[in-house]
Amino acid sequence: MANIAEGFESGTDREFVRFLRIAKRSGAEVQSHMYVALDQSMVESDSFQKIYGKSDDVKKLIGGFIRYLRNCQN
Repeated sequence: MANIAEGFESGTDREFVRFLRIAKRSGAEVQSHMYVALDQSMVESDSFQKIYGKSDDVKKLIGGFIRYLRNCQN
């Protein structure tokens, strides 16, 4: 969320897209941490699936927003 806010304040769509890409990669980082938590028995499988799925949904939404902004630039 912080990356998206920072990019929004940048003033240009190009810079905003750069920060959106960072935010999307942060979603992958969350998923990686979830695997570690699962392997360490810090989270149960059903909770893992929920959180992993929601982070996947967020990454898809960010990806769609990136595509939208790129199309607006053309």
